[in-house]
Amino acid sequence: MIKVAKALMIVGTMSNAGKSLVTAGLCRVFNQDGYKVAPFKSQNMALNSFITAEGAEMGRAQVVQAEAANIEPSVLMNPILLKPTSDSGSQVIVNGEAIGTMKAGEYYAMKHTLRPEVQKAFDTLASKFDIVCIEGAGSPAEINIKKDDFVNMGMAKMAKAPVLLVADIDRGGVFASIYGTLMLLEDDEREMVKGVIINKFRGDVEILRPGLKMIEDKTGVPIVGVLPMLKVDIEDEDSLSERISGRSEVKLIDIAVVRIPRMSNYTDFNVFELIPGVSLRYVTSVRELGQPDMIIIPGTKNTTGDLKWLRQSGMEAAILKHANSGTVVFGVCGGYQMLGKQISDPYGEEDGTGKANVTPGMGLLDIETTFIEKKRTIQMAGKFGQVQGIFSALSGLPLYGYEIHSGVTEFPEEKALTSISPIHENGEIMAEGSQNTEGKLNVYGTYVHGVFDGDGIAVKIVEALLAKKGKKMDDIQTINFAEYKRQQYDILADSIRENLDMKKIYEILEAGV
Repeated sequence: MIKVAKALMIVGTMSNAGKSLVTAGLCRVFNQDGYKVAPFKSQNMALNSFITAEGAEMGRAQVVQAEAANIEPSVLMNPILLKPTSDSGSQVIVNGEAIGTMKAGEYYAMKHTLRPEVQKAFDTLASKFDIVCIEGAGSPAEINIKKDDFVNMGMAKMAKAPVLLVADIDRGGVFASIYGTLMLLEDDEREMVKGVIINKFRGDVEILRPGLKMIEDKTGVPIVGVLPMLKVDIEDEDSLSERISGRSEVKLIDIAVVRIPRMSNYTDFNVFELIPGVSLRYVTSVRELGQPDMIIIPGTKNTTGDLKWLRQSGMEAAILKHANSGTVVFGVCGGYQMLGKQISDPYGEEDGTGKANVTPGMGLLDIETTFIEKKRTIQMAGKFGQVQGIFSALSGLPLYGYEIHSGVTEFPEEKALTSISPIHENGEIMAEGSQNTEGKLNVYGTYVHGVFDGDGIAVKIVEALLAKKGKKMDDIQTINFAEYKRQQYDILADSIRENLDMKKIYEILEAGV
């Protein structure tokens, strides 16, 4: 007899209600309780993505949830990923591979053909685990796009999963959003919702209790817990993240990440936030840029489009001025491509015209990039080569990460930044990245996402920036980023246990629908 996991679905009254974090927390609790648990989200729209050991691309939210569950991420956990390329179009990735770029209308016209892929991915996952925690997207009450739904209540029906509804009280109107969401569901869908979680609460829960009873009486759905505004450092998704929208205090070492319009994988830089005396700021204008010690140009889903934005906004001129005065400039993936001499797009993929074009780069690195039709998606491990300039202390340090890019970049090997080898392949060690330390320049670039996460790398960078200012920080400790993340997942699980009725949730899970 084929094993089938118990399934539990977590949906939200709106985007950013906290369902990703709640799903991660439940995955951690179930794992701590001895169950083999996996996350699942049929369709994710995000620019933050990850490459699995098999070279498949998936959303980072399910990677975080897999980490919380103590398992390796698999593309089965996120069979469809939409990566926005413009306000009306996205690259569509199915089972880890891009199948094309589509306008919203084009995608909705064909998405019903993807339903079998979603069912197959879920069934395969369910055959390997005890519990599958399914995360919805947006709101289940989006009545304009409910047709052919396999993301929210449609997915719950496919998985035969009871549903928990997460509502954000911090924005106000929580009871109206709970009631409105439930009333907009079809009768059979409403019957599948077995509990409500109120999230991001501040204050005395006793004052809230009359409202909790009233909403239970009006909807017939029990409140299974009230989660406080959690203080955990766990990755969140894309532009909704307070991490990139909040204003940060400028500290002794100031690192500015340029918040380009289609920025991707901003989580590459989270490790710097763990170092005392370091500010990590996301900036969108020359005024906000200020006088940083290091400028990072991150990855992007549209390299040439975001490079044009840098020019039109005046940011390129400001970055060039800083670079020529000795400020460190570091580009990752698309940011690395922008730092070169030129970017060739023979297929017109980036601007969507289908016409060949060449865009001049910023000219800070001696590299040239050409976009090809096949995307490189691979995990890798390696080390820094002979690093020159201010970051010479990085030379020889081991690193790990992954690559997601369509560009092929030519560079002088004597200026390579790293040497890498694909994981789970018998590939040769290859040079990668580039650097320019001529004159006052301290410019570096790499395709490797996660390049700063290896033990001691971020600390070495901060120490070098401090030394440039004639200062040092004796109490800086080498950060084990993996261990830090494990601690944060345990803190999240503790809060889930303390504030949710886990006995009731287990009963819901066991009873099914």
